[in-house]
Order: sequence, then C-alpha cells, then structure tokens
Amino acid sequence: MPKKEFQELIVKYITRQANPKEMTLLLEWLDNPQNHLLFNEFVKVHFFIDYAMKKYDIEKTKKELLKEIRRDKNIFHRRPTRSFLKYAAIAILFLGLGYFYKMDMFQRKKNELLVPEEQSITLELENGTIEIIDPSGAKEVRDPKGNLIGKQNGSTIVYSKNGENTDLTYNTLKVPYGKRFDLQLSDGTQISLNSGSSLRYPVTFLENCDRQVFLTGEAYFDVAEDLKHPFTVNASTLNVEVLGTEFGIAAYPEDSASDVILVEGSVAMYSGMIDSNTPTKLVPGDKGSMDKISAGITVERVNTNVYTAWRDGELVFRKMPLDNILKKLERHYNITIVNQNAALGKEVFNASFKDQPIEKVLGYLNTLYGIEYQIKDNIIIIN
Repeated sequence: MPKKEFQELIVKYITRQANPKEMTLLLEWLDNPQNHLLFNEFVKVHFFIDYAMKKYDIEKTKKELLKEIRRDKNIFHRRPTRSFLKYAAIAILFLGLGYFYKMDMFQRKKNELLVPEEQSITLELENGTIEIIDPSGAKEVRDPKGNLIGKQNGSTIVYSKNGENTDLTYNTLKVPYGKRFDLQLSDGTQISLNSGSSLRYPVTFLENCDRQVFLTGEAYFDVAEDLKHPFTVNASTLNVEVLGTEFGIAAYPEDSASDVILVEGSVAMYSGMIDSNTPTKLVPGDKGSMDKISAGITVERVNTNVYTAWRDGELVFRKMPLDNILKKLERHYNITIVNQNAALGKEVFNASFKDQPIEKVLGYLNTLYGIEYQIKDNIIIIN
C-alpha cells in the first residue's frame, strides 16, 4: 500500500469515513511487522500521543487501534450513528489537532463569529480599593498607606517577605474567565489561579497566627514549609490543611463537588471547620472529592497531570460528561455555551487541547464525536 494511501486510511478511520473494505485494508497493512516503523513515524509526527499525560507507548497505542478497527469492522453494518460516541474515545487518546489542521478539515462556517467579552484581572486592597492588573505590565503593589508590599512582573505578583504590618490585613485577587494568574505570598508560597477564580490572602503572615487563605474557584498551591504555622485553604465548606506540599483545589460554586488533587507531600481534608470532624488524609496521586450536598468525602487514585494541566494552558478531559466539559470551556475561553441536548450532556468523553481557539475545539468535537453546534448572537448552542 502506498504511504499516502495508508495515511488517508488512518484519517478516514478516525473521522468515521472508512468503509468495511478500507478498514480491512488498514487492518492487513498494520498486521505486517514491516510497516510498524512507518506507522510509528507517522503517528509521532502528526499526532500528540497522549500529550497531556506526558508519555508515549506506541505498542500500546497500536494494539488499542488494532482492537478498535477489528471491533468497528465487525459492527460496521449494525451500529447506530450515536453509538460512535461510546467508543470513539480511543481515538482521542492519541489524536491531536495537527494533522487535521494540515488537511483543512476544520473550517469556520460563514457568519459564525465568537467575540469573548474582555474582562480584567483585579486586585482588591484591604480598604476596598480595586486596582486593574495588566498581565503584560509591571507595577509596584502598595497598601492604602502607600507602603510597598509587593511587585507585579507580568502575570505574577510577588509579596514582600518582610512586611511592616502588625495587623492581619488581606488582599483579594480575582481572575476572570479566559485568564490565569500567578501569585507568591509573603511566606514564599506560590499559587496559580485558574480562570473564574478568586483568592483572599494576608498581605503578611503574622508570627502568632496560622497561615490561612480563602479560595473560590480553582488554584494550584506550592506551599512553603513552616512546621510552626500550618497552611490552610478554606474553600467554602471545605478546608484543606498542609505543612508544605504541592496540590490543586477545584471548588467552583456551580460544581457539585470540590476536589483536592495531591501532587507532593500530604494534606488533610475537612468537610467543615478544622477539628470539627475526623480528617480525610491524602497521599500523592490521590484525588479527594467532597460532595457539597452530603459533605461526604471520597478518595480515588488518579494521574495528577490530568487535573493540573491547566497551568500550562492545556485542557484535559478524562471520562468526563459533556456538560462538565462545556462548563470548563466556558471558563477557559470566557464564552457562553447552551446545551439543548440533555442526553448528550451526560455522555462521557476523553479529549485534550492545548492553546487552540474555541472554533478549532468545536470543530474537533464535531468531526470526531459528531457533536453538532451553531453560533448565534455570540452564544454557542449545542443541538
């Protein structure tokens, strides 16, 4: 089989355009060990192999692809159109957007234009004064009395380690949809805030006080170790206590659960005030989830890269209902999405995106999953 024909068959299979004869040809071609090198090279060049997971296992990918082709070939004549949603996920595990862009498979429809509303990052001082933060600029951060308390350099604010405050005073950083921002507290703790999040924190941590911050939304913490002063994150009814560690918290008000993803160290989760009940302790690789209605906490083992990839501008979804994916897309791109297909909203998907415009993401979901959409009055409508 000519090289070009093989490449076309791979793409036709992924986009569900291959007929039974073409699937048989592809299967026979892949069964020949002499073609494995070409297969490896093609996939490496044109696809992001499980990109967000930071690993590449060509043998596993090949086996899974062969299994799926055989399965598709057997059920080609009797599968309904929508059933594609249930097994196409394997394609997403190794398929990126690059090859589709080169083949011009994603084309913006005429008269469809999204214009996200521009919103500013803001810093609220103790006295209620609100300052606009330009993530491309630099400025000094001063308290209401004019004292220098920190400096902004681009997308990061670093607070002074030796503040002059003798009273506990707070600043609040608010990051709107479509943006992210970093922060270093006076104790050296580093924090990344995701889209649609806010953090209230002391300008200076005092010697006789524990370190406590208040989060709404999602953030990643790299906490400076201080055995004498435990660090606590309050996220509404969830409290997380640490001494020095790296972890992420997702606690958006509209979500049904608040999640804690532990990367390094150890944390203790409390549903309610600390010491009010028995804590749930996590070890690295754990995801603890607190149900907001029952206040119950469950723990499962996860790949933490999936839940922290947003720090690098990546969106990674694994076994996630479409409704949840759409909400994350709204936050990431600062857009409005209306899903008119309730059944589809409960379907589970896998996908990964990095630094792509929303139009490309929508085209990707449409091509591979058959998700229909239209753009009307600057709103994305899922049909």
